Amino acid sequence: MAIRPIRLFGDPVLRKPALEVVTFDRELRALVSDLTDTMLDARGAGLAAPQLGVGLRVFTWNVDGEVGHLINPDLSLSEDTQDGDEGCLSIPGLVYDCRRARSVVARGFSMHGEPITIEGSDLLARAIQHETDHLDGVLFVDRLDDAARKAAMREIRESEWFGLEKPTIKVSPHPTRGWGF
Repeated sequence: MAIRPIRLFGDPVLRKPALEVVTFDRELRALVSDLTDTMLDARGAGLAAPQLGVGLRVFTWNVDGEVGHLINPDLSLSEDTQDGDEGCLSIPGLVYDCRRARSVVARGFSMHGEPITIEGSDLLARAIQHETDHLDGVLFVDRLDDAARKAAMREIRESEWFGLEKPTIKVSPHPTRGWGF
């Protein structure tokens, strides 16, 4: 449908927990389409609705040629872990080693309200965990150890994009239960 601007680090919507989707309608399908188009255009491995300024529990992924989406995810994580490079479309140019569960089972819904289960490991597991974190207001830099987090924050403050953009606020067409998105 449309390629939309991606919200950058510092935008308050990235720190607010997203609301559960309760209405599976045309607007939701348009959101999934916009997320997919924007993610593919930005060449990302995933994109969550808060990154487009929409506080709903929806994300898309693009891993190893597989493009998909998940709504209202509930994750079961493996006990074994993986370390690997991780970045974020909302924090351009920043890549740090981040520990994640090696595999994940994610249950949720399609944009049509049908229950789905996604099982993944390695990069897919990393992408699903990263995007679900966005839905909880957590950024990957929050998961770094103290030294790496300090270095990442310094790099963010020194970036060309930090603080340049004033966030625009859009109103979700879905019930927000008093949360101002």
